[in-house]
Amino acid sequence: MAKSRLLSRVEYRRRVTKSIVLATALLIFSLVVGIVGYMYFFDMNWVDGLLNASMILTGMGPVDIAKTDAAKIFASVYALYSGVAFLTCVAVIFAPILHRFLHKFHLDLDDND
Repeated sequence: MAKSRLLSRVEYRRRVTKSIVLATALLIFSLVVGIVGYMYFFDMNWVDGLLNASMILTGMGPVDIAKTDAAKIFASVYALYSGVAFLTCVAVIFAPILHRFLHKFHLDLDDND
């Protein structure tokens, strides 16, 4: 079995930073989609749209009640998307950390052979 070396701290920090930047970009994109959707379907200003989008994205639930069918459909689709997007962001952030832990653990086991 081929052994690969553990990444240096600099390379590891670079990988974690890339993951955080990617997750942040996905969260910002998701917020923008939610803000625009709430502004359009709920006839809100951007601050109220931001409040509703961020509350849905973090799983807290909506602040304002949807009155039209289009608003209800948007809120439903955005809530489903947000659940997946938020969990994806958490996974993207923690993946390099968990990978390093498992890689280090595996290297330590191989050293005992």
